[in-house]
Amino acid sequence: MIDVRELTKRYGSTLALDGLSFQARPGRVTGFLGPNGAGKSTTLRVIVGLHRPTSGVALVNGRRYADIGRPLHEVGALLDAGAVHPGRTAYDQLACLARGHRIGSSRITTLLEHVGLGAVAHQRVGGFSLGMRQRLGIAAALLGDPGIVLLDEPVNGLDAEGIRWVRDLMGTLASQGRTVLLSSHVMSEMALIADHVVIIGRGRLIAETSMEELAGRFRRDTLVRSPRQGELAAILRGAGASVACEPQGGLAVTGADPATIGDLAARHHIPIHELTPRGATLEDVYLDMTDQAADHRAGGASR
Repeated sequence: MIDVRELTKRYGSTLALDGLSFQARPGRVTGFLGPNGAGKSTTLRVIVGLHRPTSGVALVNGRRYADIGRPLHEVGALLDAGAVHPGRTAYDQLACLARGHRIGSSRITTLLEHVGLGAVAHQRVGGFSLGMRQRLGIAAALLGDPGIVLLDEPVNGLDAEGIRWVRDLMGTLASQGRTVLLSSHVMSEMALIADHVVIIGRGRLIAETSMEELAGRFRRDTLVRSPRQGELAAILRGAGASVACEPQGGLAVTGADPATIGDLAARHHIPIHELTPRGATLEDVYLDMTDQAADHRAGGASR
């Protein structure tokens, strides 16, 4: 488990993290979300001991990363796919990491095959695309077969097949009981991967919740279509609901859930041709929640 407690990090006058607390638990994929500059990468670097917090603590399985004897066996991390020696081969890159952790060559070969780099294992990393480097970084994170995996923007540079592969891999790791913390600023992709989300902005916690609860938090209305629309609208208003006519036909109903609408229609023998709950997309929800924490916004499209 990852346990972040009241984490604060200052760089001179800049406050990167401001009392941040959250947990990432075993058996699920925790999405770590926030706008660029929100403090996601800083948090991950503190967790794996690359940055020292100004105050607070980040624990992995109840210990600081620095106190773990052979950390690759407990925590695997991909923080920067570009942080590799361009003159090394993919195999040599992993071998350098494996040497101090008593990890054999068979594990390296198996992992390179697993991430799709078996055919280029002995090619220099300097010639790899960003997507290939991402795959190599994921192999490095899994090298010690750790119970905790941290990945920072792992789908950057991957094609559609690669993104689906990462999605399936994260689900598999979580189903094995591992703790998976996945950082991103793209809600649409995270919605397909994560079970739980931690959303931060300007170094502070905005929300920590399940993906299911987040999706249900912003339901807007119900679209209803009926050949006796006027009569149904009057009945719904009489029951306390708000009803508006849609430009493309149908009724937009708030203040009554779909079950209530259906029961009222049935009671008055009014046929229903459509009954569709409508809510903001998860991306809409995310953008709304992080709007005040975004440091950079584009203007409207020019005409």
